[in-house]
Amino acid sequence: MVDNQEIELKNVDYVPSELDDFYSDESLYNINSWGADLSFRELIERYKEGSIIKPEIQRNYVWDKAEASRFIDSILLGLPVPSIFLAKPKINEEKLLIVDGYQRIMTVFDFVENGTFRKDGKSFSLTNSDKINKKWRGKTFKELNENQQYKIKGTTIHSIIFVQIKPQNDTSFYQIFERINTSGRTLQPQEIRNCIYQGDFNSQLIILNENEKWRKLFGNEEIDPRMRDIEFILRFFAISSKNWATEGEGTISLKKFLNEFMGSNESKSQAILEQREKQFDETIDFIYQKFGENAFQNLSAKGEYTNKFNPTIFDSIMISTEIALQKLGKVEDNDLPNKRYELLQNPIYQDLIRVRTTNKERIAKRISLSLETLYGLKYE
Repeated sequence: MVDNQEIELKNVDYVPSELDDFYSDESLYNINSWGADLSFRELIERYKEGSIIKPEIQRNYVWDKAEASRFIDSILLGLPVPSIFLAKPKINEEKLLIVDGYQRIMTVFDFVENGTFRKDGKSFSLTNSDKINKKWRGKTFKELNENQQYKIKGTTIHSIIFVQIKPQNDTSFYQIFERINTSGRTLQPQEIRNCIYQGDFNSQLIILNENEKWRKLFGNEEIDPRMRDIEFILRFFAISSKNWATEGEGTISLKKFLNEFMGSNESKSQAILEQREKQFDETIDFIYQKFGENAFQNLSAKGEYTNKFNPTIFDSIMISTEIALQKLGKVEDNDLPNKRYELLQNPIYQDLIRVRTTNKERIAKRISLSLETLYGLKYE
């Protein structure tokens, strides 16, 4: 069960059934793990040389200044700090992925090495609060005395390191990340994918997410630090691939499907990635031009737009538009806004975007109805 409070975005009209998306892999695991006490000095050096890998996107740092300051304060006071989890992607690889502990490692790295707080780019001085010991309250790392600086760098943090031997697939590795993460802010699915599937496709999703027209259509110009906006772009590529339709009828686990799609061999092909970038940019440009900023919004009971991004409307309109552009080339239809309003008033379509939205037959039906209503084409 996904925590609704954790996943909810104020500008997104989530479908309840998708909030409960959960799957369990039937595989049995063979995992080797061991403990190591690493000093923050060693963690900083290994991070700088690239042998400890953080999630690719830097915006997923979520601690505020008070949380970060309290952590530094705990180190200086000599209080014990929670263990971190690191993973070796492969048995014979020396690099380590940060599974749990990213906030802690980055907090110390920024305080000691950069001197700036990554969320605002300002000087990283500890908060001037009575919750922070007055000996170092309001100070930067450089303003601490020598013994205090040594204290931070020399403090060790217990690290649990593991390597998955069997099964050798990314879906199971995803579950390890999801279940072993112990921080107060549970990782979102796309944050975990960002750790596991680092590479050109992951980088591409991050770049596409900055598209100005997409930001306006999504309804929030600020990048989501939890990467849920990026997941919608991945979702577009995955569902438009029709890979979900290959295994008969029934309901898909959207979470598992997106994992497998992101880790697939075709997602490593440079030619396919170039095609996807063009596919996304052209479709977004067309939708923004023809439908405006409320393109992916539903209607209220009064027939007015809700000002909330709707994932299933996004799926159907994005995919049907992408198909139409491929088949027709240019679409010169000035009546498209009225056709979309007609689509949203259709009770069959409303049912398809609200109920059992991950059922394969219903995915196909909502795309088909959108394609036929907007562009007069059949979904094949």
